[in-house]
Amino acid sequence: MEYLPAWMFLALTILLMFGFPVTFTLLGTALVFGLIGFGWSFFNLLPLRIWGVMTNVTLLAVPLFVFMGVMLERSGLAEELLDTMGLLFGRLRGGLAISVVVVGALLGASTGIVGATVVTMGLLAVPTMMRRGYKKELATGTVSAAGTLGQIIPPSIVLVLIGDIVGVPIGNLFMGAVFPGLVLVLLYILYIMIASFIWPDSAPAIPRSELAAYTPKKLFLKVLRALFPPLFLMVAVLGSIFAGIATPTEAAAVGAVGATLLTIANGRFNLKVLQKVMDSTTQLTCMVFIILVGAAAFGLVFRGTGGDELVRNFLSTYAETHGKWFVLAMVMGLIFVIGFFLDFIEITFIHVPVLAPIMIEFGFDPVWLCILIAVNLQTSFMTPPFGFSLFYLKAVTPPEISTGHIYRGIIPFVIFQLIGLLLIVFFPVLVNWLPEVVYSR
Repeated sequence: MEYLPAWMFLALTILLMFGFPVTFTLLGTALVFGLIGFGWSFFNLLPLRIWGVMTNVTLLAVPLFVFMGVMLERSGLAEELLDTMGLLFGRLRGGLAISVVVVGALLGASTGIVGATVVTMGLLAVPTMMRRGYKKELATGTVSAAGTLGQIIPPSIVLVLIGDIVGVPIGNLFMGAVFPGLVLVLLYILYIMIASFIWPDSAPAIPRSELAAYTPKKLFLKVLRALFPPLFLMVAVLGSIFAGIATPTEAAAVGAVGATLLTIANGRFNLKVLQKVMDSTTQLTCMVFIILVGAAAFGLVFRGTGGDELVRNFLSTYAETHGKWFVLAMVMGLIFVIGFFLDFIEITFIHVPVLAPIMIEFGFDPVWLCILIAVNLQTSFMTPPFGFSLFYLKAVTPPEISTGHIYRGIIPFVIFQLIGLLLIVFFPVLVNWLPEVVYSR
């Protein structure tokens, strides 16, 4: 019975590896091991735990942010941004790829939904880059990586979920994620510039003759018109949180209304669009919350049978012999490897509740640790064989692009992402500076 939590975790891992649905696997293992550990009294505890999850006001931000992202996908914002940024950076070698990264960051700060961003940019940017002579690996890798920026650049659904699980204020996480997100954007752009310098034919510039039709004034007005919608939404959502005017949940509601207004302004809004947006929001929200219910049941049994203590003793042994930084490296390495096989939501609900509180007990700053985990989780979208960003992109790219092209293209971006992770480890000020400045006023 002492090692019941370990057997429970092993059973969960094996069932997930066999491809069983995550929610039913979580609930099934929780029910079986709950009966073994608690007997029939387990069914008196479970409803209270689930009720506590479903009445959590903070989690209301999830469907609202999802609605905002899906509505913006229908607004035509991405098409306008890609077209304008392509003109702005097109004169540079690798300029189209740089524009994709910039647009990915802007969409990440506006939508936060990886699937919508990757699919939209895959449909629009990849054919354009191939037509311009870009190497297939660079084109697909750039879109895959840029599409995942919404997982760390606020407002991010991942940060909402991690903040609620760990018990860290979501506003603090949003502020702490601003500079790490910008660091990743700069690292991606740095790689593109290096690649286009070493292999000029892999990322040619747009001929100046094609850009001659746009005078500086005309281009400036076009850029201004394209940038206004995402900047308006960023100020409305993040500005209200950072200024202390609204809670993250209230700011999510502001974002949902703002996205709807932008769609109306672009002439893309009608009842059919609203129905599709609401359908997609309901499906995505139900997926998140049903996994959350399963994770709550699993967590109840795991903690109730002494799982936390088991993991704490295991990690404490390594902390005493090798130091807490070695344990941090172990935990980050574990999350990175698990990301090859599990979705970020599954890792967030299964592993983070167990590991994060123990790491905080070792003396690590909670906000910094949560951001570190979020950046690490972002790689799970890009690592084969189960990187969802890669699946989304393969579904919408031209037939001549193979899965091999996408897998090879993402490798340099994963390496630069890990470099970004190390920068956050060695320079915690990247995370802590903005929250400290805001809350010291």
